[in-house]
Amino acid sequence: MTQLHHAPQAVAADRVDGLVARMTLEEKLAQIVGFWDKDAGEAVAPMQDDFAPPASLDDAARHGLGHLSRVYGTRPVDAGERLRWLWGRQRRFVTETRLGIPALVHEECLTGLAAWGAATFPVPTAWGAAFDPALVERMGAAIGRSMRGLGVHVGLAPVLDVIRDPRWGRVEECVSEDPYLVGTVTTSYVRGLQGEGVHATLKHFVGHSGPQSGRNFGPVHAGPRELRDVFMLPFEMALLDGGARSVMPAYNEVDGVPVAADERLLTDVLRGEWGFDGTVLADYFEVAFLHVLHGVAADLADAAGQALAAGIDVELPTGDAYLAPLAAAVRSGAVDEALVDRAVRRALRQKEELGLLDATFEGEPPVAPDLDGAEHRDIARRLAEESVVLLTNDGTLPLAAPRRVAVLGPNADRAEAMFGCYSFVNHVLPHHPGTGARIAVPTVLEALRGELSGTEVVHLAGCDVEGDDTAGIAAACAAAQGADVAVVVVGDQAGLFGRGTVGEGNDREDLELPGVQRRLVEEVLATGTPVVLVLVTGRPYAVGWALERCAAVVQAFFPGEEGGPAIAGVLGGRVNPSGRLPVSMPRSAGAQPFSYLRPALGADSEVTSLSSAPALPFGHGLSYTEFRYEELAVLGTPTTDGGLLVSVQVCNAGPVAGDDVVQLYGRDLVASVTRPVAQLLGYRRVRLEPGAGAVVRFRVPPGRLAFTGRDGRRVVEPGDLELWVGTSADRAVQTSTVVEGPVHPVTVSDGRWTVAE
Repeated sequence: MTQLHHAPQAVAADRVDGLVARMTLEEKLAQIVGFWDKDAGEAVAPMQDDFAPPASLDDAARHGLGHLSRVYGTRPVDAGERLRWLWGRQRRFVTETRLGIPALVHEECLTGLAAWGAATFPVPTAWGAAFDPALVERMGAAIGRSMRGLGVHVGLAPVLDVIRDPRWGRVEECVSEDPYLVGTVTTSYVRGLQGEGVHATLKHFVGHSGPQSGRNFGPVHAGPRELRDVFMLPFEMALLDGGARSVMPAYNEVDGVPVAADERLLTDVLRGEWGFDGTVLADYFEVAFLHVLHGVAADLADAAGQALAAGIDVELPTGDAYLAPLAAAVRSGAVDEALVDRAVRRALRQKEELGLLDATFEGEPPVAPDLDGAEHRDIARRLAEESVVLLTNDGTLPLAAPRRVAVLGPNADRAEAMFGCYSFVNHVLPHHPGTGARIAVPTVLEALRGELSGTEVVHLAGCDVEGDDTAGIAAACAAAQGADVAVVVVGDQAGLFGRGTVGEGNDREDLELPGVQRRLVEEVLATGTPVVLVLVTGRPYAVGWALERCAAVVQAFFPGEEGGPAIAGVLGGRVNPSGRLPVSMPRSAGAQPFSYLRPALGADSEVTSLSSAPALPFGHGLSYTEFRYEELAVLGTPTTDGGLLVSVQVCNAGPVAGDDVVQLYGRDLVASVTRPVAQLLGYRRVRLEPGAGAVVRFRVPPGRLAFTGRDGRRVVEPGDLELWVGTSADRAVQTSTVVEGPVHPVTVSDGRWTVAE
């Protein structure tokens, strides 16, 4: 297929300008819309069936086409057959349209390419738990190779939304509650994907994860400082450090202005401040929503004009607003055609970068790649293993040759429980009952039977993920009574718009385990058999009661196709757990929204009778060995314009080899605005044999110390700084320093990326 390349900017601009000068209005509009071949009822996007179906592809493409939407990801199609169809379709664009411009093909790829039979990796929250950007980059590259081999050019990932409220259903699409962790991990994904010639699309810019009451599409009430220092930071990193080529605006409004119509965000910030010169792609039906949902546009033509003026270049998945309504508005003079030309130039520049303006699609199509080969499985296994978090353990884990184990719970033997909402298995296959996944997905039960050879393993579900049927709990308890240990696997089922317990459109009022799962756990606990609770979820739940009563608790955020063996490996001891919490374990729904990045008065104090402290803090995670830290030191003189260099000695003082995630935190003691009581400044995953040690150095650039001051500028101020290694709440070793120099205004050149030397 065609390869990503960059022609000299002046040459590319001349070529694109020449094309635009030759185009009719209809040809221009065709280049800034998509076409989606879908059937009614295949609900894989919000309110998709509320819009009139588009014309046939032949009718829609007579003037050319900007995007083909989800060629592989709308229904189960054989990849090889679909690739041959796509090759022929692209050949027709070249030979049967006046300008001969092929279409871009975009697909979802949040947990792997969302196509039938493609590898499905852990969800982004698991990426955050792994604290391993290099492995995420490898995953992004593997996904990119699969996509490029199928003729896909643009991936609608990664998600850079910062978790603020676990009640929100889309938490499982997000990396973390810490914007720096989000930024480092997603920038790595961008580098991996784009290194293979597929453009990454950053979403959802901006504030999407902070909706009112955790409700999907809800208004966002973030102030300008929170918007800048929390929600925008990962996007800034992925654009400036990762070079991402596409951005997707969020559905929400911020302070009363829908992002899709906000020129300040989509033009002034993206392009003016950050220098972004890529393409802004509308989220599905987002332009029409300015009229249909937000009520800021009188009709679709008005919506199209506002979106174009704000900076949205391409309407996806179809042309509800950017085709006939926009054409009429341009001809009437209501919308300046210059705005259309600006969007067309950006869309064509993207095609030029991807090599499409030179592609002919002659001859036979390439052979479809193996979408779930050995490399995919290896990456999926490693990422799953690194992401499992051991929350508590009284010594029961790892399991020491038990005679009999009762494996209970609704997620113990369900392949679907391993995957998030944007996996093909849970996103598309529910519309096609009886259709297999075409990928091997060992369940926790199956993997444990292989892991615990010689152990009798009995299984009963006890209850479903959802619903109030308790009829199976008594039998599950009876099985537990006759076992040495009960492994109870509970959690979520990801889905869309009410078809699940988590995922897009599946928000919660409480943070209790869904259905009667808590009752199952409590009744098994009442048998007196030690209980190992395994949480396979898309969000963190309020399980403080279980942390106190279970022999051990393990958290796995939808761990993907190799998640079952990863969990079993941790339980049996083959895998030493090394995941760390990328999001605080909540105390209750009433304490939300919550973030460890809170000022002093956001924590417990004498002025309130309620506690907001989480059940477990950000960064928490246990191991089967013991890591010790010594000699935390600041090297040289920290300055406002140079940042600081920090060193710490870590050693494995326990009996087995293991990975540690060394976490450096800081606290700015006095500042012109309130500052967090803890802030992650750097992290590094380190592998150590028993008795071995390593020196870890963190170079913290000025951008990591910066914040938005009272005048709206991002600055680094001089003053006292506390530093520690541990978790956000627990200080294993600490020191202090003074940052010297004048107030330093931070620019785009000050850097955000550095994790460790």
